[in-house]
Amino acid sequence: MSRFCPLTGKGPMSGNARSHSLRATRRRWNVNLQPVKVEIDGRVVTLKLSARAIKTLRKAEKNAQ
Repeated sequence: MSRFCPLTGKGPMSGNARSHSLRATRRRWNVNLQPVKVEIDGRVVTLKLSARAIKTLRKAEKNAQ
């Protein structure tokens, strides 16, 4: 499974790691994915969602009540 959030589409970002001498080597910033059980069409499914998406879902759920 690739490291991306199926809900938001967020994926890893890339850039340079800079040492003290400013030598550049490529590095990757992965998404903060967490396994979450979500109810979709009456079925409970485990998805790997980004932490930001989880916060947004919980906020929407709280406001809906």
